[in-house]
Amino acid sequence: MENNLNTMMPRIGDQAPDFKALTTIGELTFSEYNKSNWVILFSHPADFTPVCTTEMSGFATQGDFWKEHQTKLLGLSIDSIHAHIAWVNAVNEKTGVLFDFPIIADLDMKIAKLYGMLQPGESETAAVRAVFFIDPTGKIRLIMYYPLNIGRNMEEIKRVLIALQTSDEHKVAMPLNWMPGDKVIVPAPKTLEALEERKNSNLEMVDWYLAKKSL
Repeated sequence: MENNLNTMMPRIGDQAPDFKALTTIGELTFSEYNKSNWVILFSHPADFTPVCTTEMSGFATQGDFWKEHQTKLLGLSIDSIHAHIAWVNAVNEKTGVLFDFPIIADLDMKIAKLYGMLQPGESETAAVRAVFFIDPTGKIRLIMYYPLNIGRNMEEIKRVLIALQTSDEHKVAMPLNWMPGDKVIVPAPKTLEALEERKNSNLEMVDWYLAKKSL
């Protein structure tokens, strides 16, 4: 049974499964929400829990960043819409931070199962901390999973979003520990002619297959 669950889980390169859901901003169809935008779809184990509150607040306070990078947020947990609304209100009253992005109420666990967010070895009733980066064509480009007791790294989430978008725009790859502004990797030549051109270029050459440039 476990192997069957794993084969059904969405993978990098797959089209993100479509769904309709009740959220804190009303009913939402994912394919419509995703249209012409990047989407970061992420799950949290439960409302009114400490780690989740810090994470959701982290997402909420980066509104200008998401807007600048044409990215929408979409949260999810296996809680009721009333619990979501009460939690959003409580955090806003206590800290001044408003979770103004939609949060899916997935009481029947349908979407959590669809995206492999329920992992029985960790919990059968709470979603792990999954993060799906989905591009404007609806393709899953990157997936992160964290256990229930470890909060995500917001700077890493932002870094990989910029990396994905930069890679798409410039057709390049990113080396270890790449940060915005660092040099990028140029795809390796596929013909002898291209190899000769590379040798005569101004690229930073480590070897013929590993060359870097600034954008």
